[in-house]
Amino acid sequence: MKQLIDKLDQEQMLTKEEFKLLIEGIGPNDREYLFEKARAQAVRHYGKKVFTRGLIEFSNYCRNDCYYCGIRKGNAGAARYHLTKKDILECCKMGYELDFRTFVLQGGEDLSYSVSEMADIVSSIRSAYPDCAITLSIGERSYEDYLAFYRAGANRYLLRHETADREHYRKLHPPELSLENRMRCLWDLKRIGYQVGTGIMVGSPGQTTECIVKDLLFMKELKPHMIGIGPFIPHKDTPFCGYEAGSVTDTLVLLGILRLMFPYALIPATTALGTIDDKGREMGILAGANVVMPNLSPLAVRKKYMLYDNKISTGDEAAECRAGLERRMESIGYRLSAERGDCVYPLN
Repeated sequence: MKQLIDKLDQEQMLTKEEFKLLIEGIGPNDREYLFEKARAQAVRHYGKKVFTRGLIEFSNYCRNDCYYCGIRKGNAGAARYHLTKKDILECCKMGYELDFRTFVLQGGEDLSYSVSEMADIVSSIRSAYPDCAITLSIGERSYEDYLAFYRAGANRYLLRHETADREHYRKLHPPELSLENRMRCLWDLKRIGYQVGTGIMVGSPGQTTECIVKDLLFMKELKPHMIGIGPFIPHKDTPFCGYEAGSVTDTLVLLGILRLMFPYALIPATTALGTIDDKGREMGILAGANVVMPNLSPLAVRKKYMLYDNKISTGDEAAECRAGLERRMESIGYRLSAERGDCVYPLN
């Protein structure tokens, strides 16, 4: 295993067979060796900085019915909300005062915000906070929509591909959605010039090692700037209610592998990790992650953006509890950074 980890560290790539062997065969001692190598890569390129992103969950309406998601269209029990432009700008104001220099606007695929309205929101944030990065995470759109948001001032776009295996994709999504369109969106975003983020849920229903290997190979081809992975956590009002949650250990192993594959990438220790284990974010950083995403959303709506059961929303992950998160990071020898934290790949 250590030979495979060394090869991955040096070459940033393995064969399909080697990835499978590493994922299925890694033991406790090898995991620690992997995490040590992953931390070293993150520190080499970013130091012991943990970049913060202010998350604004501005709508939990969604036109889609993905089988794993708590805000899916078919969940009649979800308490729906939209934030207004004024609400969103208030979140940004609070975040800026708390030293956030990246705002992440995340929502379901809510088409009640027109393209021009979304572009106006982005443009207003850009005008008010020209030194900040603006990240959108609003799902599958047309090339023209993405271009309009980019021209309005958005820098980054998060769109998890969820799986690069077509059969697995069909197990997670209704027939009207397609893996081909998801991939088209990611390549469109790259062509336009966004810093692009993608990722997967670890342990999602039907996922196999072969699926994960396909994900790694796809991400190597895409060369994303940001990679978000977290354990699958079921939601009580979805078809996957009662399914077992993904493994923290498996998630951490994949974080370490991804850091060695993508030394320059921005990789968050996700809220899902912090939900499934109280020390999940710390463990994520120690496995090679270098981003956390505290919540800037109004307190009144945080518990309504419930993608999965028991999602944390009012503890140290909340933006106003930045001091608590700072202490958590300092306890493992890292510090929160107020920098934008852009991912810049070397020219070669």
